[in-house]
Amino acid sequence: MSSISVGKEVFKVQAQALEATGNRLDGAFDNAVNMILETTGRVVVSGMGKSGIIGNKIAATLASTGTPSFSVHPAEAYHGDLGMFTATDVVILISYSGETEEVIRLIPSLRHFGVKTIAMVGNPDSTLGRNCDLVLDVSVEREACPNNLAPTTSTTVTLAMGDALAVALIERRDFKPQDFAVFHPGGSLGKRLLTRVKDVMHSELPICAPNDNMKEVIMTITQVGLGIAVVVDRGTIKGVITDGDLRRALFNHNSFDGLTAANIMTPNPLTVNESEMFADAENIMFKANVTSLLVVSDDSALSGVLKLQDAGKLS
Repeated sequence: MSSISVGKEVFKVQAQALEATGNRLDGAFDNAVNMILETTGRVVVSGMGKSGIIGNKIAATLASTGTPSFSVHPAEAYHGDLGMFTATDVVILISYSGETEEVIRLIPSLRHFGVKTIAMVGNPDSTLGRNCDLVLDVSVEREACPNNLAPTTSTTVTLAMGDALAVALIERRDFKPQDFAVFHPGGSLGKRLLTRVKDVMHSELPICAPNDNMKEVIMTITQVGLGIAVVVDRGTIKGVITDGDLRRALFNHNSFDGLTAANIMTPNPLTVNESEMFADAENIMFKANVTSLLVVSDDSALSGVLKLQDAGKLS
């Protein structure tokens, strides 16, 4: 079997396992979301080996989306890091077999602290499954590994279960992009979420009048270099002319003779207020399948032009 065929089979096996796990979600998942929402403490995630690595990612995703969370190595917890736990916390314990010694050894101490526990296990009837308050079933038919040994499909499903919890909590908390930005101030993502339109818009305005002829329109587009001309009449935006509008006009008419900006413009162009977040403006452009937005002030006057490629300024 070729490497490509093997790779495709791995994707197939894992996709089927993810679908099966999603289909069997039940009240335990909803109860887990409610348990996390109701806690006044943190979500602590713990697992050994590859389960621990997955746990690190789950904790990081929860923390970055409004749910205070961190991960603890179970062996380290048993040697002093139990002091990180409080009675108000919720602990997610990950073990596919449900019999991982280092994880199970935490249960008596967690009970003593009064901590609520959620098990992510492949065997709900395992020691871990029987001794936690809630069980999230991450069992899979088989691993993608040809020997059915290396954690592959099971870790993918466990990771997806953590993502499902995080997304459900985002919805329940009504966690907004602005909230997300607070936890991601660095890099291009943080800049995109925190930057306002007026911070990146082009302030040199490619304005033409409704009665401008085609030569004047083309000169305006060329001189400013934004690929558009905005048709303005006595301070009011009437329309926009793009390169596409010029091509359509040339296709529909034998020549540009006698044509004015008003004849070929697209009326009622999309606009965005200069105080809006760049991320929101970017979404508007993506949904409308356009590459430019006209930027207006609070009194609806043209104040700039925003280009989709302006996202590059935030890198």
